[in-house]
Amino acid sequence: MLYRKNITRPESLLRVVAGVALIAASLFWLGATPLGLVLAASGAMGIVTGMFGYCPACAIAGRKPVE
Repeated sequence: MLYRKNITRPESLLRVVAGVALIAASLFWLGATPLGLVLAASGAMGIVTGMFGYCPACAIAGRKPVE
């Protein structure tokens, strides 16, 4: 593996659920406006980090890998 997981399982699940909710809310209320698409992209990043269990921003901040 090229990375070591730095997100716990409950946090990973929370990131996926929050990402789906953010995508749905941003596209429902803001539509395909630039702000709506930026918020949807950030929700997609939350889903990806939750699925892989690795967050680059957390690694930069110095979060230790999960054993």
